[in-house]
Amino acid sequence: MDAEDGPAEHARFAAYLVALEQVADADEIELVDGVLADPDPVMARAAVVRHLDRRAARLCPEPAWEEWAEAMARVVVRHLFLVRRLREWSLFRAVALRLPWHPGDLLASSDWLQLQTAAGASPEALGVLAESGRTKRIRNTARASLTRRVEG
Repeated sequence: MDAEDGPAEHARFAAYLVALEQVADADEIELVDGVLADPDPVMARAAVVRHLDRRAARLCPEPAWEEWAEAMARVVVRHLFLVRRLREWSLFRAVALRLPWHPGDLLASSDWLQLQTAAGASPEALGVLAESGRTKRIRNTARASLTRRVEG
């Protein structure tokens, strides 16, 4: 890799982030697909995961989530990390909105999702993570969230 590759890759990454942040809903899936076609797959996935996280956080409590998540799942299907992240956002949504979910799914999820959830989800999820979260940090965060709920 020569010195010119780095800056070009960084410039594309920054341009993708701007484009993804400004894209109209109707054009989002096509743009994500285009980004994922970039010759640097690691950089492309990094841009898309940042977009996915930003969009999912906004749409999580909204009825538009279902349609968006289904469309996004179709476009990221060949990218296992993105598929997993979208699946974990769906689980986070289920926990946050008190929809049906399974403790085993939460315990099998990534540290990222467990930490997100331990920061203040449902009492049931906090109990699961306080008892059996993957790391000491996750368990302590869940216990602190439970304590805040009891004291607050």
